[in-house]
Amino acid sequence: MTEQEINRVIQYVTASTSYGRELVAEIVHTGLGELVTLATQSSRHFDRDTLLEYVSQWTIRRTGQPEPLVREVLGCAGRWLDDLYEEVAQRRPESLGLSTNDDEDSAPV
Repeated sequence: MTEQEINRVIQYVTASTSYGRELVAEIVHTGLGELVTLATQSSRHFDRDTLLEYVSQWTIRRTGQPEPLVREVLGCAGRWLDDLYEEVAQRRPESLGLSTNDDEDSAPV
């Protein structure tokens, strides 16, 4: 995900919520960054819901922001989180528990 795409996410979430740009940027950068790091460096297998729950909890702990705030911001950024999840699944399907010959509609193991 490019910096320009991340800025679009931040702009969208800022416009969709009552939170300031800096706060949204901190949460989005932390959440997306951990998702990328975990997916590219972990040898464990995660389904989408587990991975997104982990990213939410990680972001809450790292930023020190209240859970409802983090969940609202990441919820607004959900489309991009899903896109990033799909991108990782295509690049490294084994990190998400997919075999390389699974199609898009297959659920992770």
